[in-house]
Formats: sequence, structure tokens, C-alpha cells
Amino acid sequence: MDSLARCLPWYFSILEGREKPKFHSLKEFMVDFDPSDSFDQLWGQHEFYMDGFKNGEGGSGKLGLNLLDLKIALANRMLDSCKLCERRCAVNRNTGQRGKCNVLEARISSEFLHYGEESELVPSYTIFFSGCTFQCVFCQNHDISQYASSGEHFAPKVIAELIDRKEARNVNWVGGDPTSNLPFILEVLAHTDTPMPQVWNSNMYLTEESMAILDGVIDVYLTDFKYGNSKCGQRLSKAANYWEIITRNHQLARQQAEIIIRHLVMPNHVDCCSKPILDWISENLENVRVNIMAQYRPMYQASEYPEINQPLRTLEFLEAKEHALSLGLDLVE
Repeated sequence: MDSLARCLPWYFSILEGREKPKFHSLKEFMVDFDPSDSFDQLWGQHEFYMDGFKNGEGGSGKLGLNLLDLKIALANRMLDSCKLCERRCAVNRNTGQRGKCNVLEARISSEFLHYGEESELVPSYTIFFSGCTFQCVFCQNHDISQYASSGEHFAPKVIAELIDRKEARNVNWVGGDPTSNLPFILEVLAHTDTPMPQVWNSNMYLTEESMAILDGVIDVYLTDFKYGNSKCGQRLSKAANYWEIITRNHQLARQQAEIIIRHLVMPNHVDCCSKPILDWISENLENVRVNIMAQYRPMYQASEYPEINQPLRTLEFLEAKEHALSLGLDLVE
């Protein structure tokens, strides 16, 4: 069995018409809940219904509501004291307060058919959001990620109509980072009919609550695994407890769906980041695709950090790739 068939069987079963994307099944699973209930009450109902959903039970709601509707209600309630990402700003975004990501309403900087993604994904209908939960000092898209007010806001139904008109292999939610826009994305899917796989293209700095909301929604996690320790994560992306959060979320993602992991090799970070990441993947995750990337170039504020204020050396990239091959990882070529 080749790497694609071993690592992405569910994804290809959707493309071949043998299965439907997970969010379609959520929309068919009928539930009963009162949107005015407290967050804790809604959360308890979500756990109850998700157990039934995963066990293959049929929904039995009588109010015309489905499990995706319940996830939407929960995600919007999470904005009252925002805990979508692990910064846990606790601002009330529903009343116009902004947290660290500075995102208020979902703003889209661009949307198009992308042919530069991994070959198994193209053409990928990519939807780029403004704003990000990270503050990477070397960000190549800093004009998008660090300026949440850029781009344009659209009604969810408008984006759903665009999706339904596209001839793509998947819908690819990216940014910046999509996490701050989780409620909006779910609203879009509520209006979407086209059975395309959903790809979550993210830095994976989500809370456990957000990961639970995504369970049953996402077919493929396309992750950005940056650092092999929390010190580098704090210094270069201003992300506290990076290692603990990202490793936890990769394990949760693997329980939920299939994964393609991207790792950008950075100058002078092979030993502290690349090798520990690849070792951890080898020891903790099975049947995942790994894309070792050599596209690093010093951008944005990299000049203030001497060890990364230079292009990646070819020997550094080859050292990381050879290490991955020695571990037997399934690499994207």
C-alpha cells in the first residue's frame, strides 16, 4: 500500500464518492437543544450527542435542529468569553471586544483555487482569513496575519455559494489562521451542499474546546508544526506552552481525522526544533503525511533575531530530511 492510500484513505473515499464529508453527516444527525441554555448545558448535550454520533446511532431530535446547529450555538457562545485559542483572552467578541488576534468579524483576504499545495490536495479551494493567533516574527504573510481589519467581510451564505460553484478537491480553511473564525466557518458549512472534504490549515494553537467542536467537521488536518520546544515557540511566535499544546492537539487531531503535517525547517533550528518534532511524530502518530519544507526566508521582523536572519542552508534542510527518512516517516515529495 502506498503512502497516500495508507495515510489518507478517508479523504480519497470522499473524492471517489464512496463516503460523504463528515459535516454532511452532522447535518443529518438530528438533535434537540435550546439555544438559550447555558454554555455548560449546551456542552453537556454536545458530549452526549457526539457519543451517539461516533457510535453510529441515528439522531432523534424533533425540533428540526441538527448536530452542526448545536456546534454553531456552542462556538458562538464561546465568543462571549473567547476561548477559541489557547491565549484564552476571555474578551466578549460578541459585544465588539478584541483579543490578541484582533479578530472581530471574519474578514477574508483572498479566496481562490490553489495549485501550490500538496499534490493530493490540488486544486484546493483556499479561503484566507485575516488575523492570526500567533505573532511570528518571520511571518511571510504578516500583511494578512497581523492586520485583522484587512480583507472583506461576507455573509456565510455568500461563501457557501462560492464553495458550491467551485470544482475543487477540497475546501481549505487557512489564514493567518482559521481558529478565530471557527463560528463563521461552521455557519458557512450549514449553508453548503457540495460534498467536498474540509481541510483545517492551522498552527494548531486551539483550545481543547475548539478541538471538540471541530470533531466530526474536519476530514483532514493540514497542520503547521513549527517548534520542537516551548522556548522557541514563545520567543519567535509569542506562543506560551507551545510544545504541550501543539503535541496535545496533534494527538486529538489524529483521533478525529487524517493529518498532513508541515514543518518549515529554519536556520539554526534543526537540532532544537526539526529533529525533536520528527522524533515525536515517529513515536506518537501513525499513518500521517509529513511535508518537510525548505521555503524559509527572513521576512518581517527576522532581522531582530540573528540566528534566523539568513536564508536556510541546503545542508540544514537535507539534515532534517535525512533524519525523517531514518525514522521511516511518510514524506510528501
